[in-house]
Amino acid sequence: MVLLDPDCVRRLLESADPDVALVFVRGECLVLPLGEIDERHRTLVVVRRADLPEACGDEPVTEERVEALTRCLENAVRDLGS
Repeated sequence: MVLLDPDCVRRLLESADPDVALVFVRGECLVLPLGEIDERHRTLVVVRRADLPEACGDEPVTEERVEALTRCLENAVRDLGS
């Protein structure tokens, strides 16, 4: 079962705003500015863009990078749910 949408991960990596996070809410993957995430949803943050080494640097965002990061983040989400 796929939990995270690679397009959502791509939006996180390509965001011009470093203060965004990938949030998993009611089965949906969202990229939201940190300032818009209320207390109730802070525990649903999977990762902040600033915490990803993949988001730093000048390397282009490739499909391979997106797929690899998506798999890694899906494993983290599954671990949180167990």
